[in-house]
Amino acid sequence: MNLHTDKKNTTHGTGFFTVDEFKKIGKDVVFENGVLVFHPETIEIGNNVYIGHNTILKGYFQSDFTIADHTWIGQGCFMHSAGGIAIGVAVGIGPMVKILSSHHRIDDLSKPILFQDIEFKAVVIESGCNIGMGAIILPGITIGEGAVVGAGAVVTRNVPPYAVVAGNPAKILKYRNDPESVAQNSTTLA
Repeated sequence: MNLHTDKKNTTHGTGFFTVDEFKKIGKDVVFENGVLVFHPETIEIGNNVYIGHNTILKGYFQSDFTIADHTWIGQGCFMHSAGGIAIGVAVGIGPMVKILSSHHRIDDLSKPILFQDIEFKAVVIESGCNIGMGAIILPGITIGEGAVVGAGAVVTRNVPPYAVVAGNPAKILKYRNDPESVAQNSTTLA
């Protein structure tokens, strides 16, 4: 394996920002203390959005990052939009959630994974979803409208609308819009 590269690491900047640097920013947006934003010129934020303490929003120069109206993002989240991120209206995102939209290829055994090409895959979280504390959403995932992702889940596949998923990897437990599914699982979990 060739472990040499001529590429030098460079800083990504401080993450400090002003609201006038955003591509678009709505009214009543709250940035708590310690929020860092990279490439704000690629980020659109709607109205009445809350972004919790120490969250990192990493925009990317070649993609868009959209957070729609009435969304709540908890403390300590990390969102990297190299492949693009679109968060719908009225989405709840718990503390410490990670959303990734790119990854390094792993197929060339002649060089370290770190030196391989990056694949970009957008993440879409449709309106009305709830993402539990510490969940990880991997590149290319769509989470359907009204879905629930349980705390600590690792989402490796698309989540259908109104599904409730949990685990590593995340699996469907029930559907919020299917009374039979809810009743059956409620009995089992009680």
